[in-house]
This record gives sequence, C-alpha cells and structure tokens, in this order.
Amino acid sequence: MARFTFLHAADLHLGSPFVGLTLKEPEIAARFSTAGREAFSALVDRAIEEKVAFVLIAGDVYDREWRDTSIGLFFNREVSRLARADVPAFLIRGNHDAESVVTKSLPAPEGVHGFSARKPETHRLDDLKVAIHGQSFPDRAVGENLAINYPDPEPGWFNIGLLHTSLDGRPGHATYAPCTIEDLRLRNYDYWALGHIHAHEIVSRDPFVVYPGNLQGRNIRETGEKGAVLVSVENGSVSQIEHLVFDRARWARVSVDIAEVEDEPGLLALVQSSLRDALAGPDDRLLALRLTLSGVGPLHHHLVAERERLAAEVQAICHHIHLDLWLERLVVATRAPERSLQAVGELSAIDVDVLLAQIAEEPDIAEEVSALVTQIGTRLPAGIAIEGALDPAALIAEARDLAVARCGGGAG
Repeated sequence: MARFTFLHAADLHLGSPFVGLTLKEPEIAARFSTAGREAFSALVDRAIEEKVAFVLIAGDVYDREWRDTSIGLFFNREVSRLARADVPAFLIRGNHDAESVVTKSLPAPEGVHGFSARKPETHRLDDLKVAIHGQSFPDRAVGENLAINYPDPEPGWFNIGLLHTSLDGRPGHATYAPCTIEDLRLRNYDYWALGHIHAHEIVSRDPFVVYPGNLQGRNIRETGEKGAVLVSVENGSVSQIEHLVFDRARWARVSVDIAEVEDEPGLLALVQSSLRDALAGPDDRLLALRLTLSGVGPLHHHLVAERERLAAEVQAICHHIHLDLWLERLVVATRAPERSLQAVGELSAIDVDVLLAQIAEEPDIAEEVSALVTQIGTRLPAGIAIEGALDPAALIAEARDLAVARCGGGAG
C-alpha cells in the first residue's frame, strides 16, 4: 500500500459571528471576524504545499444558515483551489450546518464529495486503496448513535470513519450522535476522523480516534492554538499525527493576584510583567486577552470603582507588549480584607458595607434582579451572555462592591 498523507479538519464555523470586542473596537472586531476565513485559506495553502492525498472535514463547515451567498462562494473558491491541485475533499454536515439548518447551497466544485444524511455512505479512492465512510446530520439535534450503522470495512484497504459526534460526552459541548470508543472499535476502521469538540485530542490510538479541534477560536472559551491534523500513513497504518496551527487570531486568559499589591502603580507593574511572561514570543496574530484580577487585598474597592479607567491603562500596557494585543475584558474578581466592626468605631451604626450586605441578602432583591436579568438576556445577541456574565448573585455582589467604593468604603 502506498505512503500518503491527508489533512483532517473540523468545525470551520464559517460565518460565525464574532463575540467580544465588537462594541468597543469595531475595526478590530472586523479583523477578528475574518480570521476564520483566513484560517481556512491557510489550510488550503498547506494542503497544496504538502501535496496531501485528500482533505477531510468532519462537520460544521458553516455556523448557521447563510445570510447571503458570500460565505458559500468563499468556501467554493477555496475548495476549487484544492480541486485544481488534484486534492479531493470529503465532508459531512454537523449540528450547525445540518440539512435542515443550512438550506441554501451552491453547486459543489468537482472533487468535493459530501455524504448523505439519510444513511451512511462510502467513497473509495481506488489508487490508494482508501475507503472513507461517513454520514451527515439531517437535523441539528441527532440523538441516535450513527456509528453503529456505518458499513463494514473494505478488506485490505485503509478505512476511515468520518463522524460528527460528542462521543460519550465532553464538558461544554451538547451531546450529539453519542457513541463509545468501543462502538468505533467494533467497526474495525483504521482511523476515525471526528468533529464537534473544539479542542484537539487524540482520544484513542487503537484504533486512532482523533478530534482536530476547531480551525479558529471564536470567543474567550476557545483559547490557545487552533488548527487541523496532518496524518501520515505507511504500509496501511498511521505512522504520524501532527497538529498544524492555522488560526489567525487567538484568545488568551491571564490572572493576576493582588494580595501583595499595595497601590495602583504596583498593580500595573505586576500586570505588565505577568502579560510578558504569559504571552512571550513573537507572533503576528491578533490576540484577545481576558485579564482577571483575583485575590484578597486592600485595593479591592479601588479596582471596582476605577475599573473602566484601569481597563484603558491595561490596554496601553497590552500595546507596549504586542501591537495587536487587545483587551477583551477586565474582570475584577477580588475581595476586600475582612474588617471587624470594632475597627469601624462610632460609624458602625451606618457602616455602608454592612448595610449593603444585609440588603443584598433580601429575597425580594434577588428575585427582582433575577427577573431583570432574564428580561435583558432575551434581548441580547446570541453569545453575548456567556460565562456567567448575567449571573444575578454575581451582579448583586458587584453592585454592592461598587456602591461601597463610591461611598469611600474600604482601603485604597
């Protein structure tokens, strides 16, 4: 059997809306929004450069129904480049671009092969003796095990299963087309090209079961390098799997503890050194940063009261480190040191901190805030209210801290 290589990608999510800097930096947000397309173009470049035998895309080429044909035309243009280089592409639909979700279409270029949503199909590459088995999603929510109905392997060939699945579940991802590693093993394939989970993972090596991760991070939950995998096959077996990085914008989280910080200049110096350490190394990518200030310290109330101004200071530091490092959000998750009521002295009777703490514990307050949060949440664009940003308890605590800071409570 000939030696060959192929690229395995998944979860391109072309057309996905950008979530993060849109309101504050529209020009930068626009650059982030094109990163997904640029990443796919880079993948096509690499596939042609490496002279791979074929490209696999394991679902979610598109993020949602097209608003117009521009996203479909872009994809067709890029895969046409593969076709002109004699690199066929094989793809399935996942939960985001299922047949019932993305109903618009354009004629696929020659050399691009999709899989039916009605039943599993097999595409064969006779010259390589490769059989690719797969099935698309008919609808967004596929609850049945698709893998158990995949066809038997072609004897003496290299068999690949192309499947969009959550396996037996992964944190942060909805369960679709669930199955177990044993289900996959029983098909006796040589390689399972999976999609749906946005982190790169080699789940199994016997047989090879691989998630390439998504091609481009889309929000702060998708940090770190993103790309696809280059798979080498020799003598009918996988000999090497290499994760290739294609993202054109990257998300990062950095946390700074304020416990030992006494004043704002000291804090900014600590932030700068922490960012340099965490984001070391030359890189021409756009970078979006979420900075979290944590810990217990006397600066707590000052940080709450001055958060907007401090965010601008941090952004300036970001530009000193990297011209395209942008602050996605400054999170103040600090706490003030415990104070004894005796230390407050004669003012204890009107201690603002104590008074607001008592108000915050009132059930009626919690109910009103919860109702407001629900009302606001229904009006926000999809993806804005993520990671507890509209958690009622957190909002009450933050409002209390801000009120204390404005009233002059606390040190700093």
